[in-house]
Amino acid sequence: MKIVIIGGGFAGINLAKELVNHPQIQVTLVDKNNYNFFPPLIYQVATAFLEPSSISYPFRKFFAGKKNLQFRLGELLSVVPAENKIILNNGELTYDHLVFATGAETSYFGMENVMKNAIPMKTLNDAIEMRNALLKNLEKAAITKDMRKRRKLLTIVVAGGGPTGVEVSGMFAEMRKSILLKEYPELETSASNVYLVDGGDALLSPMSKASQEDTLDALTKLGVVVKLQTRVVDYVDDTVHFANGETIKTKNLIWAAGVSAKTFEGIPAESYGRGKRMATDEYNKVDGLTNVYAIGDTAITAGDKNFPDGHPQVAQVAIQQGLNLAKNFKAMVQNKPLKAFMYNDKGSMAIIGKNKAVVDLPSPKWHFKGFFAWIIWLFIHLISLITYRNRLNTFWNWMVAYFARDQSLRMIIRPDKRS
Repeated sequence: MKIVIIGGGFAGINLAKELVNHPQIQVTLVDKNNYNFFPPLIYQVATAFLEPSSISYPFRKFFAGKKNLQFRLGELLSVVPAENKIILNNGELTYDHLVFATGAETSYFGMENVMKNAIPMKTLNDAIEMRNALLKNLEKAAITKDMRKRRKLLTIVVAGGGPTGVEVSGMFAEMRKSILLKEYPELETSASNVYLVDGGDALLSPMSKASQEDTLDALTKLGVVVKLQTRVVDYVDDTVHFANGETIKTKNLIWAAGVSAKTFEGIPAESYGRGKRMATDEYNKVDGLTNVYAIGDTAITAGDKNFPDGHPQVAQVAIQQGLNLAKNFKAMVQNKPLKAFMYNDKGSMAIIGKNKAVVDLPSPKWHFKGFFAWIIWLFIHLISLITYRNRLNTFWNWMVAYFARDQSLRMIIRPDKRS
């Protein structure tokens, strides 16, 4: 059985791992990057508390010695379902079964200026670009004599009150107090603000009311200005415009406000559901196609009575769908019955700052906050990294940052752009 997986995120890599060394299955994983990375921690790369290699690992290194796993660096251009073939930017591949695990991309809700000028927070490349942009703006602020320009350079607006927005704004607030004034004495008397804005009426909307209230309280105490029911409508001339008519002048609009799945040439329009996600049955087979599957953020799966409108676009759904589909592929080879996907909600969490986090567990309905929740968050994220090397590197960086209240990773490193 020849299986081609498009995308090596949580869903794709867990599917591939579960099929390792199966004698009757050959797996080819295709990705436009040559590495897997851990999205929940990219904000720590963006704020220079982790280096990129701490949360990423090369596919070929991971697949080494696994005889039935192959990696192909490439970008999908189109699918030819009638011929069981995909067209890449560097060739073609045939398959018996095709799996889309392409995740989601940043959604700007049709706002061209926001797309052109805001700093996204979705990929490892985004994190590195954000780190460079923020550090360059700090250097500019340190030498400018124009106080209005300096304020724009130092003001940070984070759009999106989900876990990423909460975590990155909390990190900026702590950095402002503990690090920046030590390293940028020129800015000691300069005013700066960290704003967290969201169009809804609460932060961390999928979590419990207790988590929402605890998060708002903790961020406010850190000095973050939280603006709820405040929707961004434009970002032009270094000014963020909101639907209520308010504006904030800043050089730093960080976009963590929404995601959308991708569409692909060759997949029928009727196979897509809400949010451009591929509609699948309870076995993750795409509607209208016989041997094409979708898992993770790119799929909206029917058949789970607890989630009639589709599953949330979170890591645990992607991981569990990857593992379940792998078991079903093994069952196909052995002519055994398939198992429908049912999501096991293990809870949700978000970190706010040092010794501050919130955790909700569904069964029993427990809520934790503060230091204990922070420890849970650290442990879960540490064990979720793909290799022992990543776990050790990340743990070491966290320990240095915890005891020193600092990191030494604030370098502006960018490739020399040559023709």
